[in-house]
This record gives sequence, C-alpha cells and structure tokens, in this order.
Amino acid sequence: MSLNPDPRFMRMAIQLATDNVASGGGGPFGAVIVRHGEVIAAEANSVTRTNDPTAHAEVNAIRAACAKLQTFQLSDCDVYTSCEPCPMCLAALYWSRCRTIYYGNTAQDAAAAGFDDSFLYDQIRLPNERRRTPIYQLLHDEAMTSFATWRDSAQRIDY
Repeated sequence: MSLNPDPRFMRMAIQLATDNVASGGGGPFGAVIVRHGEVIAAEANSVTRTNDPTAHAEVNAIRAACAKLQTFQLSDCDVYTSCEPCPMCLAALYWSRCRTIYYGNTAQDAAAAGFDDSFLYDQIRLPNERRRTPIYQLLHDEAMTSFATWRDSAQRIDY
C-alpha cells in the first residue's frame, strides 16, 4: 500500500477533468496512473465524445496504462482520480490490482453536480428479479462448458 500521495498527480487529474469540460470533450473527470513516480497514463472522461458509456476517466486510464506496460495488472501503480470512483470504475480498478486509489471529489459532490450513481449501489443490493433491469440465469449447464474448458486449458493465464 502506498500512503505517500503526491499532490502533483492529483492536480494533474483535476486539470484533465477541468480541461475536458472546457474543451467540450466530455464530463468533469480525470485520472492519472503513476508507477514509481512516473505518469504511465493520464486520461479524461470521453463518454459523450465516443458514445461509450464505459469511457470513464479511470477506465480510459487503465486501458492506456495496461497497453503501455503490456500487462493486465497494475499492481505497482497508484491511481489519482479527480472524483471518487463510481461502482464500475471501482470494480475496474480492483480488477487492475492497482496499489492505491486517491480521489478528489466525493460521490456526494458528483451527485450534487448531476452525476448521481447512488441508484447503482441500490440496484446491486436488490435480488436480481427486482432490479430495474432484471437479470435471469439461462442455460447454466451449457455455460459451465466455458469454465471447464478454462480449467483444463494449458494456455490459460490466471488472473
């Protein structure tokens, strides 16, 4: 765990977020991924510019950092993000195995600015069939074939 945050990188994330809005590029979110004091990736939100609902700053930065480092794990990297990560970004950051996450604005600040993700947390707590978009299991036995193939694969790369 890294408990030695560098304010320069947070300022960079905040500036990315601010510049993104000022340039018409997208939402007010920026993320910077740092390894050993070096910026590996610095990205802003591009949801509306790319018509991609997953193009949050953190996800964009994860993709760029992994491409640059040619790995799917960022275990020796710290993430500076201008706002507390939404559930999708938090999950992506956990999947990336990043070392530490630092954030500027809170989820409450984001909600006050019109980016309220509290409904996502509420939906996650509900049983599948009661969610706004219901989720149903289908063809479980057939789907298990994929996992059996994975377990038996000599080519698999565990993550």
